[in-house]
Amino acid sequence: MSVQPNLDGKTLLLVDGSSYLYRAYHAMPDLRGPEGEPTGALYGMINMLRRLRKEYAAEYSACIFDAKGKTFRDDIYDQYKANRPSMPEDLARQIDPIHVAVRALGWPLVMVEGVEADDVIGTLARRAEANGMNVVVSTGDKDLAQLVTEHVKLVNTMSNETLDPAGVLAKFGVPPNRIIDYLSLIGDTVDNVPGVDKCGPKTAVKWLTAYDSLDGVIEHAGEIKGAVGDNLRRALDFLPTARRLVTVDTDCNLVPHVETIEASLETRSESTDAMRDVYRRHGFKTWLREAEAAAHGKQDGADGAQGSLGLGDAPAEALAPELDLQPASEIVKTYEAIQTWDAFDAWLAKIEAADLTAFDTETTSLEPMQARLVGMSFSVKAGEAAYLPLSHRGPDAPDQLPIDDVLARLKPWLEHPERKKVGQNLKYDAHVLANHGIRLAGIVHDTMLESYVVESHRSHDMDGLALRHLGLKTIKYEDVCGKGASQIGFDEVSVERATEYAAEDADITLRLHECLFPLVRKDAGLERVYSTIEVPVSRVLWQIERNGVLIDAQRLEAQSSEIGAKLIDLEKQAFELAEGEFNLNSPKQIGEIFFEKLKLPVVKKTPSGSPSTDEEVLQKLAEDYPLPKLLLDYRGLSKLKSTYTDKLPRMINAATGRVHTNYAQAVAVTGRLASNDPNLQNIPVRTQEGRRIREAFVAPPGSRIVSADYSQIELRIMAHISGDANLLRAFAAGEDIHRATAAEIFGVTPLEVSADQRRVAKTINFGLIYGMSAFGLASNLGIARDAAKLYIDRYFARYPGVAAYMEETRQNAREYGYVETVFGRRLWLPEINGGNGPRRQAAERAAINAPMQGTAADLIKLSMIAVQDWLTTAQRRSLMIMQVHDELVLEVPDAEFEEVRVKLPELMCGVAELKVPLVAELGSGMNWEEAH
Repeated sequence: MSVQPNLDGKTLLLVDGSSYLYRAYHAMPDLRGPEGEPTGALYGMINMLRRLRKEYAAEYSACIFDAKGKTFRDDIYDQYKANRPSMPEDLARQIDPIHVAVRALGWPLVMVEGVEADDVIGTLARRAEANGMNVVVSTGDKDLAQLVTEHVKLVNTMSNETLDPAGVLAKFGVPPNRIIDYLSLIGDTVDNVPGVDKCGPKTAVKWLTAYDSLDGVIEHAGEIKGAVGDNLRRALDFLPTARRLVTVDTDCNLVPHVETIEASLETRSESTDAMRDVYRRHGFKTWLREAEAAAHGKQDGADGAQGSLGLGDAPAEALAPELDLQPASEIVKTYEAIQTWDAFDAWLAKIEAADLTAFDTETTSLEPMQARLVGMSFSVKAGEAAYLPLSHRGPDAPDQLPIDDVLARLKPWLEHPERKKVGQNLKYDAHVLANHGIRLAGIVHDTMLESYVVESHRSHDMDGLALRHLGLKTIKYEDVCGKGASQIGFDEVSVERATEYAAEDADITLRLHECLFPLVRKDAGLERVYSTIEVPVSRVLWQIERNGVLIDAQRLEAQSSEIGAKLIDLEKQAFELAEGEFNLNSPKQIGEIFFEKLKLPVVKKTPSGSPSTDEEVLQKLAEDYPLPKLLLDYRGLSKLKSTYTDKLPRMINAATGRVHTNYAQAVAVTGRLASNDPNLQNIPVRTQEGRRIREAFVAPPGSRIVSADYSQIELRIMAHISGDANLLRAFAAGEDIHRATAAEIFGVTPLEVSADQRRVAKTINFGLIYGMSAFGLASNLGIARDAAKLYIDRYFARYPGVAAYMEETRQNAREYGYVETVFGRRLWLPEINGGNGPRRQAAERAAINAPMQGTAADLIKLSMIAVQDWLTTAQRRSLMIMQVHDELVLEVPDAEFEEVRVKLPELMCGVAELKVPLVAELGSGMNWEEAH
């Protein structure tokens, strides 16, 4: 008779492989192996599994994946997971290599036909618990929180989160035994399980607290008031089905895949030979070198795991396998506070001798023009950093070095162009120092911009970068200062705590640079974009922001009053048309007026099933009905008033008398800048009221506003990129490109082109740049779809180079996952091979347009650099005050106007040589509107 092993106290480690597949794919960069095959998800899985093996010495383990095919949930509800897109092709190509690697790493791999991975995990967890084992489930899936007990816990390697029963209660507001009820109420959008409409987590917790369980909520549904109570009552019939769908089955038949835990899931050693083959085949050179060295006895063991690195935390060698950087988790941290002159002198000597210093400021405000220094931090070596407190306050604040004396001592280093500095968004720090009379120089690197150039489609905040590239979870600002009403200023934080936070910022910045900059240098195009466009233009943007723009507050206030009167009049007209008063800003009341009272046709519905009254619907209805048209006018004027005529006067800086916008550099994938606080790039110009707002952007006495913008820049870039002979000829001859296109499409001479034909051609020219379909063109021109298709067919017949460019670009985008600008900027398109139909089609349209829009963005940035260089070198008093898409706006003294009028277009047209001539058109006036 066989003796059953004693499993009490032993550990079973279960990995939700299906969850991690997608997380690895989306979290990692687009890594490629020697044959060009995708390897990002594979790298992430290996990294995560090795980490888990190192952190949890589990006697038993398994990596569980979903098998293909339907499960019992599909029989219960035919819409289960119906909204899930098919697996991206690049991920599907990695499934088999991942399975090979999982087994080679010594993990039992479990896939059970007809059973979801969650149910396999649930069944194994309950069996192990019944045998006296402890269970660790590695997952990012909230549904599995229902499994948590005193002996079953969840770990999330992405966020370093561990959930025991207390952790589940703290995170979700309900204990593990109420997670099923909680999920039934809120629904699951990932699996397309509808819950109660408008019932979010807070409402679900409130109901379950009041009524104890889902059954209690159902029993008392008649007592719950308001719209959400109505929604609950409408959902009552489906809630039992929802509960079955979200309940993890913990009693599945897993035979023959798993006979018993002890027989089937015993943890095995990694096969070094098999893993070396994986590393070699997929180009993981650093891991391969480690494995080769271990095989030859050059180091202890062959683990090589990346310490605390989690899934999605791509370390340097993941992105640049040739680099041998020290894993972040193995770097010992030494942080200190500089509170004596001896410590100050020692650090000043360090930064003056360093080839590169990471530098950061802590301040009183996020508003660049208002912020004052609280302290500064420095790092010259990974793991070593210092914080220099300057103006911490409060009863417990220690003695600090005098800020004026410190700045006087630091000013030569801060302003020295040869003392090289790296930071995270140093444009902000430069503003803060300027507020103290210091002009920061020597900015040679910026980790935010390095990330932006390498992976424009990702986030670029330091916390996210540290997690993604270094595997480190950083101290967040809220951890130090709190949040909401109880948040304190950084100057109220203790120096000890501030040192941990601020010194870490400088240290992490240096480490990120050491990781990211090699990736920039690996590609000549990326390095060109980074070093000749992004870093220099950051300095120019600082100058533009500092210059600000003069605003005529009185004129705006007068316009605000006029718009207010018009809004009152529009409201009266709306009440007459609706035959009663209603709130013009209430979608609910508008819906009742439109569809119940006036019986207007329903154009589309909201996700909850009610008729929509969004902008698109109003525009469609406005074609035939007066009230929707009036509401559109009302909304437009109301936004104009609140965003500009009311707000701009309040944003005038008291010290400068000007408005200072902020240009966000690392936002748009295409490289375009974004303006905020206030947004000066989105002032509407199609209405008289919108154009009048630009009249309030004025020049001071003795100066004028000068505006210069590229003419038809994206069409010119299309001609250059596509090389189409007819387009190139038309631009070279200086022809009206829309008239020339109309002549080609309609088979007439340019002189015979009518105004309507030119309008059609103009719509096609610009529409095709944005991937407009025949349906879109038909809608835009108000013609039949067959006629629109005929126009497009004629266009491509006359411009075959454009057609060839579009097809080639789509293919390249699908193959590489990105497209490029003329200058080498890489524009990533994550959904070009994945996502649902509409998303994939949007990515294909973006693939066509992005190279043109991105090249235009590069050109205007190069122009800004050239213009500012000339203004500085020639010591002109003219100021660059705004950049709006393809337009530069300057404030020019009358004495310099004639020179600027000639020099500005010359500089803008000379920044690059395309196959077609660049043209910059210039206007001037006493205000911005007159300059157009």
